Amino acid sequence: MDTVFSNIEHLYSRAEVLSNPCPVTRANGVYAFFFKEVPRGVPVEGCFTNDGMTLLYIAGSPDKKGKANASQTLQQRVRYHFKGNADGSTLRRSLGILLAKESGFPLRRVGSGKKMTLTNKGEQWLDRWMQENAFVTWIENEEPWDLENKLQNSLSIPLNIQGNKHHPYAAVLAQIRGEAIVQAEEDDVVDDNGPRL
Repeated sequence: MDTVFSNIEHLYSRAEVLSNPCPVTRANGVYAFFFKEVPRGVPVEGCFTNDGMTLLYIAGSPDKKGKANASQTLQQRVRYHFKGNADGSTLRRSLGILLAKESGFPLRRVGSGKKMTLTNKGEQWLDRWMQENAFVTWIENEEPWDLENKLQNSLSIPLNIQGNKHHPYAAVLAQIRGEAIVQAEEDDVVDDNGPRL
């Protein structure tokens, strides 16, 4: 299977991405997350692999035409996926929900109740899981929304929902996420003001 990610020189770990200086470019482009361990239930048949790791998620930054001057560069988006929370990262939200039985940290409303995260401890658990299992690469591209669309139409990328409706798992993942959100809305708000270490 030939793709722009066929000749990857290096897949970067969480520690590498969060190091200073950060190796991720500050340009526009498309990034791809590969996983050593795949969350239970995620289909991998037909997925692109590299060095024993499976491509499960791609995204462009910026993600839409007309957002060419958006402040979110590849570096900012990739770093946020590795150190942000499930309220601001689609990837972290999907992983956190899929791994909730293993982690013991379901999606919850936190603070004022407007945000939904895995709680500080749950986000820390996901940080550790991603350090062991999530690796990223990227390619610079001036029109990443077009490249992202082409890749989604030519590759099996099960953790993408938006723009990926043709993938049979997209509807399944959307339903799983929807159920987790409903449950979080029903549960009490968590006072989650402690430090995230």
